[in-house]
Amino acid sequence: MTEDNKLIEQFVNYLRFERHFSPYTARCYGADLRQYAEFLAQPARPAAAPHGDGAEQAAVVDTAPQNVEQRMTAADATSIRTFLAHLDNFGYSPATTARKIATLRSFYKWMLRRGIVQTNPMVMIRTPKQTKRLPKAISVEQIDKLLSMPDNRETLGARDRAILETLYSTGVRVSELVDLNRTDLDQNEQTLRIRGKGKKERIVPLGSHALAAIRHYLTLLEPDPRFTAVREAAVSDPSVALFVNKNGGRLSARSVRRKLDKYLSQCGLDPSISPHTLRHSFATHLLENGADLRSVQELLGHQSLSTTQIYTHVSSMRIRNAYQEAHPRAS
Repeated sequence: MTEDNKLIEQFVNYLRFERHFSPYTARCYGADLRQYAEFLAQPARPAAAPHGDGAEQAAVVDTAPQNVEQRMTAADATSIRTFLAHLDNFGYSPATTARKIATLRSFYKWMLRRGIVQTNPMVMIRTPKQTKRLPKAISVEQIDKLLSMPDNRETLGARDRAILETLYSTGVRVSELVDLNRTDLDQNEQTLRIRGKGKKERIVPLGSHALAAIRHYLTLLEPDPRFTAVREAAVSDPSVALFVNKNGGRLSARSVRRKLDKYLSQCGLDPSISPHTLRHSFATHLLENGADLRSVQELLGHQSLSTTQIYTHVSSMRIRNAYQEAHPRAS
């Protein structure tokens, strides 16, 4: 779509500055809506009249609004279902379709509250049932193997070791990790202040291995001439990033993923492992070792306990698998 869409821009700004969504999440909502707008911008195909007795095909005049924003505000449940059928034809998974439906629900609810539309077509749309996928977790042995990969004798390698240790030690999302500032680290209390979804803050404990890795990284960073500006800024600027890139700027989530991919390749682990896999492993290993569900919920920053409960299924499956493999009369 080449034309600017002010409705989408206003909605994304609403998510960013009123709902305090992360820039990444807001961009995803915007991308979903632009795809929807591009679909609505396509001219309607003429429908054919029924055949019979030599009846000629009747041309159907497209009377829909020509402006894309007008089409978005004029859309009804049939328009939405046509868009969803379009997604299905292109092989989108139920999970992806459900996410796009959630985007449209939020968008039309926002327009209804602002009086941009008089009715909400999404009330007639059901979200498709999805197969509940259990989160993927890796073993402690695999974690140890991965964490040993970065070369912590030099600054950026020490940074990467500290990042991986922090992800596994705290279970933070990668978006929360790259948002960390120097001032969010309390070395005396061995904690991190995390700004989660909706700008909700939580304090999470930092394991001794992760704290040692961060201290080592900062020890190498301070005298490194490449990061003089970072060192000087940290004296008075509370927003200086904890984890910086090679140019001294804040690392991106994509950069963290690229670093992880490199170390996965080096140690021969499954390349589909992601930073979120470390979060899943953190929660699973805590529950397997006796942590209570409420504590894990708070550490993960989950709003609902039901979101955390899925990890109990992972732990139960592992226990059953271990039983099946070890007990002589299990099968």
